[in-house]
Amino acid sequence: MMAQGNHPAPAQGWLHAPTGRARDMARAICAPVPSFTTARLHLRAPQITDYPAYEAVFTSDRAKYMGGPFTAEAAFADFCQGVAGWALRGAGMWTITARGGDDAPLGWIYLWQEMGDPEPELGWVLTAMAEGKGFAREAAFAVLPHAVQVFGPQRFVSYIDAGNDRSARLARDLGALRDPIAEAQMAELGEVDLHVYRHSGAGVARQ
Repeated sequence: MMAQGNHPAPAQGWLHAPTGRARDMARAICAPVPSFTTARLHLRAPQITDYPAYEAVFTSDRAKYMGGPFTAEAAFADFCQGVAGWALRGAGMWTITARGGDDAPLGWIYLWQEMGDPEPELGWVLTAMAEGKGFAREAAFAVLPHAVQVFGPQRFVSYIDAGNDRSARLARDLGALRDPIAEAQMAELGEVDLHVYRHSGAGVARQ
């Protein structure tokens, strides 16, 4: 593709952060997205500059429990779905960063409803370097009270593939229990190895 004036477009120019009035507009749109700060983390609205880290996760084996590995195009569509959720549903995706750090993504936490999902979902994924440090737990507990406030207890779930033991433990720590009726419904939709953990909000008191 040629840029206006027949000059070659700069490589990866589409990943540059907006500037000027476009930057101001993006900030204004993202301003209502709630942010959360924990002892070690800051959860904020996603930015276009987060995407390369997102692509690295979703085009790798780290996405095996989320339908991956994805193509780059599918990873970007997934990223955009998380961002667009804020405008379409009032719930979407946060980028997890280190509190007081360089703002680089450590992972993402979701409160969204993906295409085809019967119910809103609380989910999480980390970069390889952030794995094993308790960041997903810390971020999920930060979002849990907000999820209960937005959807109400028992009105949102975590969809977790069979074999994803770490995520299953975290869902239980958050107070969620498996819902066999919802699992049977998902099996009818072709998701036969999917466990559905329903959140009561009980984990709010255990933060």
